[in-house]
Amino acid sequence: MVPQDIGRVLINNAFYAVAKKAKQNLSGYKPSVIVSTSSTMSPSGDSGVEIRVKDNGPGISEEAKKKIFQPFFTTKPTGQGTGLGLSMSFDIVKSHGGETKEGEGSEFIIQSPG
Repeated sequence: MVPQDIGRVLINNAFYAVAKKAKQNLSGYKPSVIVSTSSTMSPSGDSGVEIRVKDNGPGISEEAKKKIFQPFFTTKPTGQGTGLGLSMSFDIVKSHGGETKEGEGSEFIIQSPG
């Protein structure tokens, strides 16, 4: 796992999402991005690490979720994103987990062997 890729792909997109929602001037909205890590143990006893990136941005629509790993797909306006982040990092995040609720935010979970 390349830490810079995780930062660029997940954390930068989370910051972009909360900034986008903040521009809506919703009453009481406070942008939040939470990054957490924890040690994990597989059923076979192997140790690993789990990284969670959670935001309270606009979430990912059902239509966009189907496409987020496709090359050149982006939800960003022209000139603000190439759409290469998740597709180029697919090998890193292909085992991603998490959830997203449109209008409420997203959480990506990366699990990696130690």
